Amino acid sequence: MLYPLLFEPILKEKIWGGRTMEDKFGRHLPSDRIGESWDIACHENGNSVVANGSLKGQTLQQLIETYTSAILGNDVYRRYGTRFPLLIKILDAAQDLSVQVHPSDAYAALHEDGQMGKTEMWYIIHAKPGSRLIYGVLPGTSRDDFEKALKQGQLEKCLNSIEVEPGDVLYIPAGTVHAIGSGIMICEIQQNSDMTYRVYDWNRLGDDGKPRELHIDKALDVIDFAGRNSLGKLAGLSVEEEGGSRTYYVACRHFAMEKIECHGMIKGIADGSKFFTLTIVNGYGEIEYGEGRQALKPGDSLLIPACLGEYNIKGNCTVIKAYVPDREKDVIAPLMAKGYTLEQLRVIGGLFEQEAEN
Repeated sequence: MLYPLLFEPILKEKIWGGRTMEDKFGRHLPSDRIGESWDIACHENGNSVVANGSLKGQTLQQLIETYTSAILGNDVYRRYGTRFPLLIKILDAAQDLSVQVHPSDAYAALHEDGQMGKTEMWYIIHAKPGSRLIYGVLPGTSRDDFEKALKQGQLEKCLNSIEVEPGDVLYIPAGTVHAIGSGIMICEIQQNSDMTYRVYDWNRLGDDGKPRELHIDKALDVIDFAGRNSLGKLAGLSVEEEGGSRTYYVACRHFAMEKIECHGMIKGIADGSKFFTLTIVNGYGEIEYGEGRQALKPGDSLLIPACLGEYNIKGNCTVIKAYVPDREKDVIAPLMAKGYTLEQLRVIGGLFEQEAEN
C-alpha cells in the first residue's frame, strides 16, 4: 500500500545561499551557503529518496516506474507519461540572486533539445523587514532600452522592484524577469525544469574570480516586455471550510497552488486522477489516512499518491498544496459554487492565460 511520502532534502550550495533553513526548519546544513533544497524532485539534477515508511531508500523515479498511475494519477499519466511534472523547492537568499528569466515550453523545445520550459510561483516563507525582489520590467521598457542598460551595467533602472513580507504569493510565468532579493526564503512550485537564462548578476564575481556565465541572447528572445501575464502579488480567493480555510492563488495549465489554513481538521481526497504535494510552512499537525498517520512539522514536504483515497490534515498549520489541475473541475467550479464570478476569478495566476509564444 502506498502512503504519504517524505523525502530526504537535496541540498544545493549556491553563491547566494545561507543558513536560514537551519534556523527556521532545524535542518542540518553542510555549508554556510545552502541556497536550494529540492524537497520533491525527479530530475536528472536531483532525484528524491524516500525518507519514511516501508519504501524508505527508494527514489521517486523508481516508485514511478513501479507504481506509475497509482503514484501519478490517471490524468497526469495521460498527459506526461512517466515524467514527473513538478519540482518543489525551498530557496534561501542570503544575497541577491541573479536577474534571470525562464523560457516557455515552446521555446525550450526548439532551442534546448526538447526540454521543458519553466513557469513557477513563490510563497514567501520568511522575509527580513524591507526585503525586496525583482518582478518584471518597469512599464514602457523596450527590448532596446533593456539591452542598452545591460551594456552599460545599469540594468537596475529597468527592473520592477517589489517589497515583500511572509505570506505573499507571486506567480512567475515563463518570460517574466525576476530575482529573489537578500533576506528572503521562499517555497517554490515549478515545472520540472532546471532551465534558467541568467541575464544580469549585479557585476559580481564567482568563486573563481570571474563573472558568472550570462545567457543574454536567449534571455532577450524570451523576455515578456509587455508583462502580459504578470500580476504582481496575488490576493487569492478564499473559501471557508469546517476546520479552516482554503485560498486559491495559482491555476495555470502546469500546476495549481492552494494555501490551506488548518485549525482542527481539513478533509482531502486523492481519487486516482492526480497526486498532490503538501508543504508545511508554519505550525504542526499530521496527515491521517486509512489506518496510518504521518506527523507534520515546518519545512516538511509530502507527496500524496493519487491512489491514497480519503485523508485528513489535522492540527494547527499552514500548508501549501500543489497539483496538476483540471482547471474547470478543481478551481473554477468550486469557486463559482461559493459565489465568485468569472470576472473575480481573473485574480488567480494563470487561470485564463495561454502559453506565451516566446
